[in-house]
Amino acid sequence: MKSATSFDWETVLDRLSAFYGTGDWRVPYLRDHAEDPFQVLIGTILSQRTRDANTDRASALLFARYPTAERLARAPLPSIERLIRSTGFYHVKARVIRACARTLLAQYGGRVPSTLEELVALPGVGPKTANCVLVFGYGVPAMPVDTHVHRIANRFAVVKTRTPEATELALRATVPREFWIPINPLLVQHGQNLCRPRNPLCSRCPLEELCPTGVARRLGRPTPRPEDRLPPAKPGRGSNSAPARRSVPAGPLSPPSILVSAPVGRAGHGSK
Repeated sequence: MKSATSFDWETVLDRLSAFYGTGDWRVPYLRDHAEDPFQVLIGTILSQRTRDANTDRASALLFARYPTAERLARAPLPSIERLIRSTGFYHVKARVIRACARTLLAQYGGRVPSTLEELVALPGVGPKTANCVLVFGYGVPAMPVDTHVHRIANRFAVVKTRTPEATELALRATVPREFWIPINPLLVQHGQNLCRPRNPLCSRCPLEELCPTGVARRLGRPTPRPEDRLPPAKPGRGSNSAPARRSVPAGPLSPPSILVSAPVGRAGHGSK
């Protein structure tokens, strides 16, 4: 396994930023409310175990009616449930976000705290959500790790971890702080487009020659993670031939859904 401290994060992030282009690719609820830590917090909780489109729809409806901790803390549960129904698990999420708003109101005067320790003490807030609030709500260097960041860090072989929580601790301990903010949005976008959970499109990746997984797949060698090995060749094509090389496209394969140069929400957002 490579040492994360010696891994060339600057080149990786520069290449991903150039590949996907510059601009504000955050999902609408983060783009529209990035300067409001409360709405980043609640939107990120809503994004858990759902798609970005569902989060966007529910967040727009919810914040139009209850834009502050004070308003949400006093909202009737049935009203909250109706507004966030599209996110799934809306009964549980309604109780959680109202409890979170009430805690903010009682302990912080409605203000969202700006430290990891205080954030994770709020109802429904784990490390990933707390880190998203720090990065996207306050612009504070933090390390939100979802399934995309966890998977790609292991594919890079800079960590060898089993959970996003373990990956977060490993990356925080080894990645230079100057790279903390862009890691999540760039890796999440890459995980949504090319570095997918199954059958990643390594031959189209701008990082192929920097990535042990990409190099191994191209050469037909064992990958750092067994689950990333190339699928069996189709009959008649030869099982040992390397995949055909394809040129790297000039832009993203599909409209990206998070900030490139900065899903949050999916920084959970969703399946993350």
